[in-house]
Amino acid sequence: MMAGMTEVIEVNPEHPDPAAIARAAARLRAGGLVAFPTETVYGLGVNALDAAAVRRLFQAKGRPSTDPLIVHITSLQALTVLVSERPAIVDSLAARFWPGPLTLVLPRSPAVPMEVTASLDTIAVRMPAHPVAHALITAAGIPVAAPSANLFSRPSPTRAAHVLEDLHGRIDIVVDAGETTVGVESTVLDVTGEQPMILRLGAVTPEMLREVLGTVGVRHTHEPPPTGPLPSPGLLERHYSPRAPLTLYEGPDALRSLFRDATAAVAAGQRVGLMLARGDLDGATFSVEPHARQNVTVRELGPELSDVARTLYGALRDLDNASVDAILARAFSTADGLGLAIADRMRRAAAGRVVHT
Repeated sequence: MMAGMTEVIEVNPEHPDPAAIARAAARLRAGGLVAFPTETVYGLGVNALDAAAVRRLFQAKGRPSTDPLIVHITSLQALTVLVSERPAIVDSLAARFWPGPLTLVLPRSPAVPMEVTASLDTIAVRMPAHPVAHALITAAGIPVAAPSANLFSRPSPTRAAHVLEDLHGRIDIVVDAGETTVGVESTVLDVTGEQPMILRLGAVTPEMLREVLGTVGVRHTHEPPPTGPLPSPGLLERHYSPRAPLTLYEGPDALRSLFRDATAAVAAGQRVGLMLARGDLDGATFSVEPHARQNVTVRELGPELSDVARTLYGALRDLDNASVDAILARAFSTADGLGLAIADRMRRAAAGRVVHT
């Protein structure tokens, strides 16, 4: 693939053109790298059974080989070639959550290249709900391994433009179907042990899973990542990170501390990005001198947690594109499962720079 030769194919998100989908599917079958939308974020797809293509994907993203991939399918029958065992619980979970943003960790079949699974004996599989993803994987007729379509550790892409920011010239095709609807990656659930365990929080919340499973464990954000191969994507301390250093403010006095530090940073000549909830500036004590206002860029998210999740990564990229020196972000509610997923992403984006108030 020559630099500068990434093809962009625009399609209707609900009714993609079959000819356009066929062209992208043919490229997948030929070992190419094709970015496409899922309901969560844009994924970078390759033939999951083609080890050479998988290695090219890791190279394009700059992704470490210890970080496994998620394989995307469109039917339960596709599990036959991917897994060596199908626990009975899979059918119950699939009936409730597939297609949708739930990834299941299952025993790996020998047919799956070790490059896909970071040499683990397990494989992560999900069935995406986006019509374009479904059409593409069906037309390709292969299981598609697809991490997020970005450079490793950058904020995940929720629009085709985000993919091109990171990977233009590194991949073959981007299928552009507009903005994704969920905005944070899938929940990853390990069902290989005695108790199902959430390895990565996402839009399928612990509460939703307990309705089917009764009990479910949760691997918490503060737990250090394991050494060696990771059991799931998204477990590194620094991930989803903008180029500008991000500081996250948590606790009852988060806004007061954030505005104090922002005022000091602007006074020191820094360009500051603020990530706030809608309404945070109403009646706030934050103010800067008129001549310095151009050094403050604000992104307000909300009002619902679903809106925060959908726009989070785009806001981080917008602040980077504004060339800010630092990003100061307020934490959002963790009252339910989606809030926990948002908190997980923001803490990893901050890479340890968390102010507790």
